[in-house]
Amino acid sequence: MNFEFFIARRIIAAKDYKSSISAPIIKIAITAIALGIVMMLISIATGVGLQKKIREKVSAFNGDIIITNFDTNMSNDSQIPISKNQDFYPNFTGVEGIDHIQVTASKGGVIRTETDFEGVVVKGVGPDYNWKYFTDFLQEGRLPNYSNGLNAEVMISEYLANRLQLQLGDKIVTFFLNDDTSKAPRSRGFDIVGIYNSGFQQFDEQFVMADIRHIQRLNKWEDDQIGAFEVFVEDFDNIIPVGNAVYNQTSSTLDTQTIRDKYGSIFEWLDLFDFNIALIIGIMILVAGINMITALLVLILERTQMIGILKALGSSDWSIRKVFIYNAMYLIGVGLFWGNLIGLGLLFTQQQFKLFPLDPDTYYVTEAPVYLDLGYILALNAGTFVLCLFMLLIPSYIIAKISPVKAIRFE
Repeated sequence: MNFEFFIARRIIAAKDYKSSISAPIIKIAITAIALGIVMMLISIATGVGLQKKIREKVSAFNGDIIITNFDTNMSNDSQIPISKNQDFYPNFTGVEGIDHIQVTASKGGVIRTETDFEGVVVKGVGPDYNWKYFTDFLQEGRLPNYSNGLNAEVMISEYLANRLQLQLGDKIVTFFLNDDTSKAPRSRGFDIVGIYNSGFQQFDEQFVMADIRHIQRLNKWEDDQIGAFEVFVEDFDNIIPVGNAVYNQTSSTLDTQTIRDKYGSIFEWLDLFDFNIALIIGIMILVAGINMITALLVLILERTQMIGILKALGSSDWSIRKVFIYNAMYLIGVGLFWGNLIGLGLLFTQQQFKLFPLDPDTYYVTEAPVYLDLGYILALNAGTFVLCLFMLLIPSYIIAKISPVKAIRFE
């Protein structure tokens, strides 16, 4: 039988179902594929988006890899100074995959106002500090400028500003304990030039960003002494091998720690998202495949006489199977089209208008983040199409079992 015949039969099969008794089954199958794609797109876009957002926020306050003195524990008041005159600073050329390195120093203190007080961590940063993330967090004012001489500019969180009833432009007094506890605490006056909100309350309730030279003077350090190096990697997925390479490239007096190790509980929770996404994708593809199998079997049952006639005319089983498989491909394509249209439409709407908020105390973000990438969208559609089609090969084999004589008499 010629190619035109198969094309004609495919078109007939594709068009006739709308008025046949199988129409409801076909519509359910298309709807199942469309809803499956919507659910898969939303689960991947929001799941990966949430992972990326939380990683970025943890990195913003800590860097991806932290290099400190080997004897320093992670307390902000027990940093042992290290010299910033290292072979890997200011450019870490010995390890591939590093994007940026900066110096910091932190010290615990207490902000005192006329009516209240709050314990904070004053994080000292310098001209090399990467403000990329805080540019997104900034709510009021501007970022501090520490590229010139020592100044009193600080940036505090919206959380602290609300608790202490502070506003942009206010002056605050912060008290720091002396190493010698017999002496009175020392104080520093700061000017609020910016207010940020990362949505990560664990950090917002602590950190005040200030000039690193204040911390150096409070600790009586030299100008080249700092508390830690913060290293940013180009690809977060490679943070473990890059972290190991950084550890091997630093001296024995220095220790390195990735934020995956420092905040293990947070990243273990984030890793669960990968399993949840894979589970949702598996269930949705299975449901869509079962519905398509049902639809195909109904089509075969409905076209039994046609199958018998084609066999009597000499058509092979595989050529007849292809007629139904081509029709199933068309139906899968329709479901994918509507699923992508609805799913991507919802995701673009959330991305632009932030319609679905989240509790920052639970999810560390104020709205459901959306991550869209053409690569995973194409892979998801191609994978769904191929797997559904593969699942249809087995039920289509029933055509080989149909007897031409019995099929022609079938009603």
